[in-house]
Amino acid sequence: MSQSHTVRPEFFELQNGPKANLPFSNAEYEARLSNLRQLMESSGVEAMVLTSMHNIAYYSGFLYCSFGRPYACVVTSTRCVTVSANIDGGQPWRRSYGENIIYTDWQRSNYWRAVKSIIPNARTIGIEGDHMTLASRETMNDFLGDVKASDLNAEIMKLRLIKSAEEIELIKGGARTADIGGEAIHAAIKESTREIDVAMAGRDAMELEISKSYPDSELRDSWVWFQAGLNTDGAHNPVTTAKLKMGDILSLNTFPMISGYYTALERTLFLGEPDADSLRIWQANVGAHELGLSLIKPGVTCSGICAEINRYFEELNLLQYRSFGYGHSFGILSHYYGREAGLELREDIDTELVPGMVVSMEPMLTLPLGTPGAGGYREHDILVIGEDSVENITKFPYGPGHNIINA
Repeated sequence: MSQSHTVRPEFFELQNGPKANLPFSNAEYEARLSNLRQLMESSGVEAMVLTSMHNIAYYSGFLYCSFGRPYACVVTSTRCVTVSANIDGGQPWRRSYGENIIYTDWQRSNYWRAVKSIIPNARTIGIEGDHMTLASRETMNDFLGDVKASDLNAEIMKLRLIKSAEEIELIKGGARTADIGGEAIHAAIKESTREIDVAMAGRDAMELEISKSYPDSELRDSWVWFQAGLNTDGAHNPVTTAKLKMGDILSLNTFPMISGYYTALERTLFLGEPDADSLRIWQANVGAHELGLSLIKPGVTCSGICAEINRYFEELNLLQYRSFGYGHSFGILSHYYGREAGLELREDIDTELVPGMVVSMEPMLTLPLGTPGAGGYREHDILVIGEDSVENITKFPYGPGHNIINA
């Protein structure tokens, strides 16, 4: 009696269906890859093994869902190949600019066997040192042999800081969508309504808008943080089932995600008239926000902007309540991937603002319970830095004139 043996491949290709419409044009992806290849050449590496969600998406269009499995985008002088897990089927092929190889689960480390098939003789490669774990680095050495790995994370991040015209157009669409979510939240705020119910109204409005304006995009990951009272003390506090009460300070935060691109709207509101101390703190934070907006322009530094706003808060005896830096870069990022740390408006970042950058202005004051005006106050706008002007692409009004809700 003969026994049949099923072929169990280590990796394979599956071009299952036509290529999808990606977030950007082929010319855009080619331009990004050209810049990366110039960096590779100047750094003396033969191949780049990208492993983070943001960099794989930036150079290929494919945004992976890890679920404990590794992914890659391997870039050489002539190829761009995403490496994906078999559980994803043909979706990575359809949503990748360039080639795709699928690795299987039949034996451990087939991922690295697939990577090696793309660069079998490479002796110098670039990696993302901030993303590759020690365990992964050891396995890579086992499979790629005597290879010299150079950490190019910081250099790749710098390439992403300057946004293309296509990127800026998508970011503007995201800001418009965030405003739509904010309007839905504003309309849903009523006494005794739960935080989660208000948050869902904003999220649903944004997802409907994304599905209408970006029908070819992946509809995933958009979210809202809507907080009330004590829950406003942290910028990233999760939504709860707490019911809104008259007199509550409120924090509106909408985050539409379009093909891996994050935008945001953040506003302080009050349900009913704020007391005198709360109004004073709120107006002080609005003043810092307007000062910050006026400071953002080509030629200034992140640390220089911080110094000016810090002086403003110090004069009001409020600097001790500042909770984080005053803004950050935008692009391929989310609350769990993609931070461009070189463009944060913080005291220890001296990056100079130049045309093509997109940054937020978002001062926040947090006063603890027992302090007059207790709560978290935050405003957030997004600005696009041009050659001759700076465009504020956030249109939802801020301050007491619009955001005191007597409902």
